Amino acid sequence: MSLTFNFGSEPLTIFKALGLANASIKGNLDKAAIEKVDASAGYVREIVDQNKIVYGINTGFGILANTRISDEDTATLQYKILQSHSVGVGAPIPTEIAKLMLITKLQSLAQGYSGVQLATLQRILWHVDQNIIPVVPEKGSVGASGDLAPLAHLFLPLIGLGQVYFNGEISDTRSVLSHFGLEPIKLGPKEGLALINGTQFILAFAIKAVSRMHNCLEAADIIGAMTLESLTGTNAPFDERLHNLRPFAGNKLVAQRLRVLLNQSDIMQSHVDCGRVQDP
Repeated sequence: MSLTFNFGSEPLTIFKALGLANASIKGNLDKAAIEKVDASAGYVREIVDQNKIVYGINTGFGILANTRISDEDTATLQYKILQSHSVGVGAPIPTEIAKLMLITKLQSLAQGYSGVQLATLQRILWHVDQNIIPVVPEKGSVGASGDLAPLAHLFLPLIGLGQVYFNGEISDTRSVLSHFGLEPIKLGPKEGLALINGTQFILAFAIKAVSRMHNCLEAADIIGAMTLESLTGTNAPFDERLHNLRPFAGNKLVAQRLRVLLNQSDIMQSHVDCGRVQDP
């Protein structure tokens, strides 16, 4: 049975994010997440219907925050923010990084606080499930105030623009959508802003960095165990009773790993009664 992950209803760990990226875990939007998303989108529609003035819904952005946007132009505004910010340059980022961006953004939107319609989340999940990954240039992030350019490129395919990886090749988004009989998403008020506000570009790289660090730490423990064997050392310093006296979780983890790696080692057993006091 394959593992599943419910976006918006459970914490997204590094392990789960990478599992979703390599398709060993299948993503899902459960009833609880759908209800939260629908309620949030309904609140945005209520703002529009009641003609309330709210930033990013019926106003301009940044220095144009005081500029009122007419009702008929609120949807157009969301399209234009994606198009205007799609100004990244350079080679495309790795597809795994772009897919992690989709996954982490989907988790953020599924919390139900962004006012994004359910259809938009379902389309992002479709991209993840089908492994149809947007092409995102490697340069252009603002950084601290949001990965605006990378996220704009990431979500151009939602409105039928940009390019995607399909069957290992870069293809025009429109042709891929047509292949599956799909139409571009019709963005509602605030959706463009919600899609590009975030730091998922930075986060995706951080996930890979932490994953590589864990691999390095595991390799270090294996190297440490092999080195100890080569020096005909002792595993006594890794005794669980000693480490339980100290409040350091990292020490306990490394000691436990070394005990497992050195368990029943013929090399260790060959000098167990050597009598040396100061053992390497």
